[in-house]
Amino acid sequence: MIPADSHTKSQPLSSTEMPPSIAVPTPLIQINKLSLHYGDRPAFRDVTLSIGTGGITALVGPSGCGKTSLLTALNRLTDLIPGCRVAGEIRMGNMDVLAPQTNVIHLRRLVGMIFQKPNPFPLSIRRNLEFPLREHGSRDREQIARTIETVLQDVGLWDEVKDRLDSPALALSGGQQQRLCIARALALSPAVLLMDEPCSALDPLSSGVVEDLILQLRGRYTVVIVTHNLAQARRIADEAAFFWVHDGAGRLIEAGTAQQFFEAPRDSLTAAYISGMRG
Repeated sequence: MIPADSHTKSQPLSSTEMPPSIAVPTPLIQINKLSLHYGDRPAFRDVTLSIGTGGITALVGPSGCGKTSLLTALNRLTDLIPGCRVAGEIRMGNMDVLAPQTNVIHLRRLVGMIFQKPNPFPLSIRRNLEFPLREHGSRDREQIARTIETVLQDVGLWDEVKDRLDSPALALSGGQQQRLCIARALALSPAVLLMDEPCSALDPLSSGVVEDLILQLRGRYTVVIVTHNLAQARRIADEAAFFWVHDGAGRLIEAGTAQQFFEAPRDSLTAAYISGMRG
């Protein structure tokens, strides 16, 4: 079982929902023949991909090949987009993500999302972290305070902000704001973190800090990250998947371990993209 962090009251995932331990080779997420359309326009077609438990999986490829759309399907943010249609299957352990009876609020608590541009609420640092906890039923002030301190320590922000928790979150630097957003997701003890180019809006120094943080999350969370930075993917990823546009829709071209992907790609298009000859 993937352990829930002890700093919240949330219960760990049941054995019927997730694989029993990080060491089990069974994928945490299994995507089968997944397709997504915005109205009549396909974002991607027929994606089949396994995502291992507790690792970092990088989705790479040029803009417009469906990588971000795939992320949004994993926690059903696609439900919020008018005209968006998703077909196929996504399973997390034994959970059928796309089933009508799936509790979407519970799903999004288990599968957190970090966006390309930091998006703290226009509230204080403290309130940014209290808000999701209270929305999900936490009422114990001491427990909430402990959770806030723990997740800020987890992202390396505690020493930087502990004396100004009631200051506006928007007054933080871009890198600090992104780490706060990660802390906000961690406060709900997710099993999975989805990251959509989390470093692309940051300066190189802040990007390095966030990248180091992502590496520290390995093993505690399953991370799926979209990145256009192949050097970053090579540095942090355990697994990688390459997408390309074919016949007007995103297609999964190749997936595998990061070492195999970058050192011995099986597909010639993958090799051309990695070498800079395409894309």
